[in-house]
Amino acid sequence: MQSKNGNAEKNEKELIRKAKGGDEGSFEALISSCKGKAYNVALRYMANEEDALDALQESFIKIFRHLDKFNEQSRFDTWVYKIVVNSCNDMLRKSKKNQYADSVYRYDGGDEAAIEIVDKSPGPPELLERKEESAYILNCLERVGVEHKEILVLRDIQGFAYDEISEILDCPVGTVKSKISRARQKLKEIYLQN
Repeated sequence: MQSKNGNAEKNEKELIRKAKGGDEGSFEALISSCKGKAYNVALRYMANEEDALDALQESFIKIFRHLDKFNEQSRFDTWVYKIVVNSCNDMLRKSKKNQYADSVYRYDGGDEAAIEIVDKSPGPPELLERKEESAYILNCLERVGVEHKEILVLRDIQGFAYDEISEILDCPVGTVKSKISRARQKLKEIYLQN
């Protein structure tokens, strides 16, 4: 008698085989098994729903196009999350290239007009309120830097195991552990600054 986990692996391998053969239903079944967690990874990574959905769509297109390259040495969902993380990184790099700074002065038909720049930084009462809410931690997460954010999202928010993160990021488990330690320290420093 096979274990429940063994049956799930056998079923996944069968779905992968069929999907590689062009069976769209099998591909959809594979994707539906991990799309919720993949969306959460993208959302935490991109920080807004629209960009997360774009990254997810881009990821699923890549997965569909390159399914034949999946070597089945790892779990399918781990391979999917790796593609989602890479798609998010690609989108973040592209968005940084497309950013530009607006001038303090704008010229409209020869007339020069100053632009009013509103200070959107929160005041002391708002900072205190944020510290009391879990949203404050996510705000700090945005300031730790891409590499630290990536590892914290995978481990502390999504709950991936060290070996899964190692596979997703394509680095040794020891490196994963040291990156997590450094990232948590950086997040702690940022959290305590305010």
